[in-house]
Amino acid sequence: MAEHSFDIVSKVDMQELSNAITQAEREIDTRFDFKGTKTSFTLEKTDLVVVSDDEYKLKNVIDILQSKMMKRGVPIKNMEFGKVEAASMGTVRQKVKLKQGIEQDSSKKINTLIRDSKIKVKSQIQGDSIRVTGKSLDDLQAIIALLRGADLQIDLQFTNYK
Repeated sequence: MAEHSFDIVSKVDMQELSNAITQAEREIDTRFDFKGTKTSFTLEKTDLVVVSDDEYKLKNVIDILQSKMMKRGVPIKNMEFGKVEAASMGTVRQKVKLKQGIEQDSSKKINTLIRDSKIKVKSQIQGDSIRVTGKSLDDLQAIIALLRGADLQIDLQFTNYK
C-alpha cells in the first residue's frame, strides 16, 4: 500500500504582502483623515516598519494594512509587533517582525497534537516544516482538520499533498 504525505509550513508570501502594502498606501493617500500625514511602510527582509504621525494614526494604518492582507490571503497571525518608538520629525514608528517557518516550540506542540489524536500517521520535524505521512488519505485529511481547529499562535499552510 502506498504511503501518502503532506508538509506543514508557515510562510508569508512576500509578493502578496507587497501588493497588500501597495493597496494600503493607495487607500491612505485617498482618505481625508490621512491628508498631509507622514505615513509610510518600509519592507526590510523579514521586518516591516510602519511610520505615522502619532500612535492613534499608527494604529489605524496597521488596521488598514491588516484588512488588505486578509483580503489577499496573507496570514496576520505571523505578525509580531514591536513597541512603538519615537522617530524623526515628531513621528512614531513600529517594527513588525514577519515570522517565516515553524519555530521549534511550535513544531513540538504540533507533533504532540498529532500524536495525542491517536490517528495512524507519523510526523517528523524537518527544519522549519513538518512532514506527516500515513497510509490513508482520510487520516491525513483528519490531521489537517485537527490542526486547522487547533488554537496555534501561527498560521499553517499544508503543501505537497500526495
